[in-house]
Amino acid sequence: MVEIQFADYIFPAYDQIVNEIAKLRHRSGGEFWTPLTIRTPAGGGIRGGISHGNTDDLGYHSVEDVVTVHDFHATMLHLLGVDHEKFTFKFQGLDFRLSGVEEAHVLINLIA
Repeated sequence: MVEIQFADYIFPAYDQIVNEIAKLRHRSGGEFWTPLTIRTPAGGGIRGGISHGNTDDLGYHSVEDVVTVHDFHATMLHLLGVDHEKFTFKFQGLDFRLSGVEEAHVLINLIA
């Protein structure tokens, strides 16, 4: 499964993915085939083509507007109309949230 996080890159990414899979099938003499699913957000309130945050000079560490996985999940749940703080489930006697047990913030500046 391939997930393209920004719809702006769908055309070059799709072309490259399909070409690589076709190459793999050709090199195997048709013996190998790949089931493929490509997911990408389209609409739903996500602004496309934006840049959020900065990294250090090497591109290794986030230095500005750091976004955690928990923040990303909280934002996706918000766009689906779910309050990530109230949506919990019991697991091993604890209340867990889909956005994690750590503090998570909805990224309002990414929403159109």
